[in-house]
Amino acid sequence: MSTLTTATEVTPPPRFTQESLGWVPWVEPLDELDLTERHYEGLVQRPRAKNPYFRLLARDPEVLGARTRTDLDIFYNTADGLGRAERELGAAVASRSNGCVYCASVHSAFATHFSKRSDDVQRLLDDGVAADLGDETWNAVRDAVVALTATPVRFGAEHVVALRAAGLDDVAVLDVVYSGAFFNWANRLMLSLGEPTVG
Repeated sequence: MSTLTTATEVTPPPRFTQESLGWVPWVEPLDELDLTERHYEGLVQRPRAKNPYFRLLARDPEVLGARTRTDLDIFYNTADGLGRAERELGAAVASRSNGCVYCASVHSAFATHFSKRSDDVQRLLDDGVAADLGDETWNAVRDAVVALTATPVRFGAEHVVALRAAGLDDVAVLDVVYSGAFFNWANRLMLSLGEPTVG
């Protein structure tokens, strides 16, 4: 039987951060010792079993498997289209817009790692999604993802025009949509299942 986590176990982060955070589920995840090969197939990568979020989602391994393969394809299949830094930026923008402190910490750190633009990324975290991110491409990615995150019908031709004007081809524009839309959904899932904690 599942048990609820008490709020006393959580130390909320004081702000959005690029530092590594923990995450505490409100419903007990599966114990790592109870995972079967079916669960590991859903996890796709065995080390994910150490993460309580993925062990919670492993209660439905088929859905988790589809979610994980989609996630990996969006962020790691970078032979064509958008660069990894801009994909991570899209996830960070969606997370900052949705208030998902945990996801914002993970993807802002990746955006900094791949772009070496820590100040621009931190400005997004500190000032929010209206912040100037330093160049036409990043601002166009931000605007497109913010529109998708607010409601998909807000994303329109003007966002595609701005992305193309910033030098993105059609495949890269699709990658902006994929990274923003996926994390718009992923944030809502994570926000409904637990909360971030320091340490």
